[in-house]
Amino acid sequence: MTDLLLIALFAFLGAAAAGLLGACALRLTRHRSLVVSLSIVAAVAVTAMLAGTLVVAWAMFLSPHDLSVVTTVVAMAAVVSLVTAMLLGRWVAARSRELTLAARSFGDGGTFAAPEAPATAELAALTRELAATSAKLDSSRKRERALETSRRELVAWISHDLRTPLAGLRAMSEALEDGMAADSPRYLRQIRTEVGRMNDMVGDLFELSRIHAGSLALTPTRVSVYDLVGDALAGADPLAREHGVRLVGGRIEEVPVEVDGKEMSRVLGNLLINAIRRTPADGTVAVAAHRAPDGVVLSVTDGCGGIPEEDLPRVFDTGWRGSHARTPPAGAGLGLAIVRGIVEAHAGRAEVRNVTGGCCFEVTLPTA
Repeated sequence: MTDLLLIALFAFLGAAAAGLLGACALRLTRHRSLVVSLSIVAAVAVTAMLAGTLVVAWAMFLSPHDLSVVTTVVAMAAVVSLVTAMLLGRWVAARSRELTLAARSFGDGGTFAAPEAPATAELAALTRELAATSAKLDSSRKRERALETSRRELVAWISHDLRTPLAGLRAMSEALEDGMAADSPRYLRQIRTEVGRMNDMVGDLFELSRIHAGSLALTPTRVSVYDLVGDALAGADPLAREHGVRLVGGRIEEVPVEVDGKEMSRVLGNLLINAIRRTPADGTVAVAAHRAPDGVVLSVTDGCGGIPEEDLPRVFDTGWRGSHARTPPAGAGLGLAIVRGIVEAHAGRAEVRNVTGGCCFEVTLPTA
């Protein structure tokens, strides 16, 4: 038993010395290729076994012949281990280089194409993560391009919508100043109308800027959806009569919600105004509200004839006003963007879908 303990001690000391040298070598080459690290690990394993064997053989006073046999066997094992480690290191390094090139491609603005060659479980997991990241970046790029397009359209439309009334105001003010206006009261009424329209436009821009800046201050109170919809219908009734559109309050449940009444009234008002302007005369705009598993759903259904499927994802984008055939004579495409911003500030969501003869805008709010 004592001899066995001594042999174990001698073998441990020899292996420990080899392991210490290997750890120093790994630290010095930690920034080198994986091939070097694997070769050092294989060399440490074989050297540890050889050192332990030689120490034990020396302590046991083996004959030179027996010692040479043991050394030769260990040396052959070392050669095989080193070759295997180098082959494994080269294979892993090659897969790593392929993964690096693939990652560089989508980092430069392209898409990530996963290497077809098989890889280790860790590299395969990394490949899947890079593919998922690439998909997210591609979606972000598309969203950024769409937002940039919306911003450009917004600037162009705002410039156009401001230039036209400003030119009219200038002409009417010059006519009044020169005494050339035959009907001064009519000119003054028209000036007031144009100023009011521009004031509304500037107000929408200010509201949208607060939403985008995250500085929209909400004062939530517990209100009934029935009251919100009733007030919105009453406010939109004159515009509906002017356009010959019928307003219909469908199934409206008296469900309580915790919202900012003023902001939500603006949401419903924008949806109703948008629906009335895009519904032909003798058409119908229906409003409904009901409880759903994920909250309270308020819907406004118009008779606009539907929105092209390719435009549905852009309906709530800033500046979107649809095709020229459906573009109203006024407005800069801010109303629906404001709707989405206010609804999302209430932890809700705004959606749109086509229905028979028109489209349905749905606002989902959390229940109180």
